Amino acid sequence: MRKLLWVLVVVLILWCVWWAVAAFGLRTAIGTWFEDRRVSGWQAETSAHAVAGFPLRIESDMAGVALAHPDRGIAVNIPRLQISAPTWWPGDVTVAFTDDPMRVATVTDKADITAQMARADLRLHPGTRLELEAMSLTSGPWQVAAPEGGLYQADRLTVHMTQSLQNADTYHFFAKAPGFVFGSETRKRLRIPADWPVAFERMEFDATISFDRPWDLRALEERSPQPRRISLKLAEAAWGNLRLFAAADLEVDDAGVPTGTVNLQAENWQTMLDVAQAAGVLPDALRDQAQEGLGLLARMSGDPTALDVQLNLRGGFMAVGIIPIGPAPRILLP
Repeated sequence: MRKLLWVLVVVLILWCVWWAVAAFGLRTAIGTWFEDRRVSGWQAETSAHAVAGFPLRIESDMAGVALAHPDRGIAVNIPRLQISAPTWWPGDVTVAFTDDPMRVATVTDKADITAQMARADLRLHPGTRLELEAMSLTSGPWQVAAPEGGLYQADRLTVHMTQSLQNADTYHFFAKAPGFVFGSETRKRLRIPADWPVAFERMEFDATISFDRPWDLRALEERSPQPRRISLKLAEAAWGNLRLFAAADLEVDDAGVPTGTVNLQAENWQTMLDVAQAAGVLPDALRDQAQEGLGLLARMSGDPTALDVQLNLRGGFMAVGIIPIGPAPRILLP
């Protein structure tokens, strides 16, 4: 009995030492990261930083977090956040965000993001590069608002990013935003009629993307990994009587030029033109031309109210069959 007691005491002491070392390491790593960002020209500050969570978790509570990237022209201000991990493996990281508004600003715009119970869960491989094995971002009701008014909101948000077991450069992405709504300011900017449905019935994204390297710490310190192969299983949006579906199989070169096919299906595409024209996205002078061209494609698919076309991307241009329709977009991550 006495031996068992001594064993328990030794284990408890070792556990306390391990927790203290791990907690000190987390605090030091965060402090070093902030300092390295400042040396690189970033604004990287936090007004308060405390470590807690003993004995089962290591928790780093921060307040007044301010980050600004000089090259990308983006700044983020977060009133409070908590970074935590199990004591037995600090590579499973959870970042819990405040329910208070978080400010995001670019050179031209700024917006406040408010989300209830928002958290990001990251599974990282051991090593100094902190290679991403999986990530999920979830929240309850959330909204994005500009100073002029609301931009977007939804009942929930679910985003998953999972590394392939066969190829470390490949990740599966899934995103879903039930109850997605354009806010009052966005409806005003797009000139959406007042009687148009408020919420999207469905908004989902499902794809597998291969990059030129795995996602790791270099994505923050240097540049983002760039897509090299995109297999879009489904992108779907349903809003009122509008339905838009997309699938794609693309190869992307070093310059971001895609080659492959994109399959598009659109129900009630004429109404989409009405919305685009009212929003100023489609100039009035091009409305008749767009109507005629899309009408021809719709009739070729057998249903004049629906589009079902395949876009062929090659040599930097897009075509429907052998008919060129314009330059292909570049796919480059900042």
